Amino acid sequence: MKHAELTIDPAFSIGDIDRRLFGSFVEHMGRCVYTGVFEPGHPDAEPGGLRRDVVDLVRELGVTVVRYPGGNFVSGYCWEDGVGPVEQRPSRLDLAWRSIEPNTFGLGEFMEWTQLAGVEPMLAVNLGTRGVQEAVDLLEYANYPKGTKLSDLRREHGNAEPFDVRLWCLGNEMDGPWQIGHKNAQEYGRLAAETAKAMRLVDPRIELVACGSSNRQMPTFGSWEATVLDETYDYVDYISLHAYYEQHDNDLASFLATSVDMDGFIKDVIATCDHVRAKRRSRKTMRLSFDEWNIWYESRFEGAHNQSWDDAPRLIEDDYTVSDAVAFGGYLVTLLNHADRVAIACQAQLVNVIAPIRTEPGGPAWRQSIFHPFAQAARLARGKALQVSLRSPEHGTAAYGAVDSITAAASYDESTGSLSLFIVNRSTTDPIEVDIDLRGLPGLQVTEHQLIHDNDPTARNRAEAPDRVVSHAQEGVAVDGDHLKFTAPAISWTALALRPEAHQ
Repeated sequence: MKHAELTIDPAFSIGDIDRRLFGSFVEHMGRCVYTGVFEPGHPDAEPGGLRRDVVDLVRELGVTVVRYPGGNFVSGYCWEDGVGPVEQRPSRLDLAWRSIEPNTFGLGEFMEWTQLAGVEPMLAVNLGTRGVQEAVDLLEYANYPKGTKLSDLRREHGNAEPFDVRLWCLGNEMDGPWQIGHKNAQEYGRLAAETAKAMRLVDPRIELVACGSSNRQMPTFGSWEATVLDETYDYVDYISLHAYYEQHDNDLASFLATSVDMDGFIKDVIATCDHVRAKRRSRKTMRLSFDEWNIWYESRFEGAHNQSWDDAPRLIEDDYTVSDAVAFGGYLVTLLNHADRVAIACQAQLVNVIAPIRTEPGGPAWRQSIFHPFAQAARLARGKALQVSLRSPEHGTAAYGAVDSITAAASYDESTGSLSLFIVNRSTTDPIEVDIDLRGLPGLQVTEHQLIHDNDPTARNRAEAPDRVVSHAQEGVAVDGDHLKFTAPAISWTALALRPEAHQ
């Protein structure tokens, strides 16, 4: 059997793990909102129409922050359409997804949902068809206490207290030609800077995210970040990254290694941020918001875009497999290993649309395979991300050449002495014995060992079989002296929790 060696020592830290790393995304797209988080008349719906079964799963998933309302949707959105009495709200054409938007779910409903789900809101402003004034108006409506036209309008709408939204995105994917109101880097950078300055005059406590590239393959990638940051560096707190991955040409080995690309993407953006910092002689370190990431079988979607102006059409409702869950786990490992710079991350999207949670109208809600690694990482990753010294066997891939078969991340909570480990075996053929050297953390004992693996890597969950793919608790793995050894099957995700004996 092949062997991998991991060495963990709390003296070698990457950085604090921001709880916002475990975020998600709700967009007015397909059935994410309507018959997803919101379905009046559903047997499990709250009086206002919010699906309680979905809320319960969101809480179990461990989501900390949710970005809203888009996504491409926001670049044509008038926020005023989604506030006030529901019967007075207009229906609109949603140009982004060629759907009818009824506006029965808007800002007030979203804020009520965030409270019910226990998540922090992250709002995006429309810098596609709108600009500075509309962004300032929305912020006044949301955050100013009372005594002005828009703050008093919020109070008339039944929300006496401010929403106090701290996180704001300055538009969405403005580098993309598909985006409504698409701009070049100079145009967007100037608009984003002026919007940021104006919004901070209304509420200086807010944190702002500038749009980075829509993906690493964009022809303007790198130059876009440099130009935008030249304009906005002094006014924003984060720059965004977006990435979606899928399996091509039945090349499972390359797909399971796509976190290699994610890692390179993050490093490239960090390099650009630091170049701008050096050029500006700034003391500020720009942090990253990876506010869209997931597996999306986009090749299945091409040419199948809804053309009929439907209400809540079924769009990109991908069914995720065991292999998808393992690749997805690799992205979680990558994000944790960049915890010093990636402060926010939003898995996209939360319900139905390439989502960990699926629903049927009037029917059940269930967990997809990717639900389980996310929930385990969100629950167990606490404190600091630690450096993992790794020696792993390699295997070849068509897309990335030779890659480590094992990839791993670790977190350490100084307050409890607890260690968590997340380990992916992305080999398609070989189980690997993993030997973890814990000399730097004596006295730990295994309290939890979870495994996602299946003899059928294409297995998936469906409404009629919602628990076909689950995480399996493992027994019999224990620390022996200073070492912990276990076998990671091919195509597997492992989560381990260890605590000092006094905390058992």
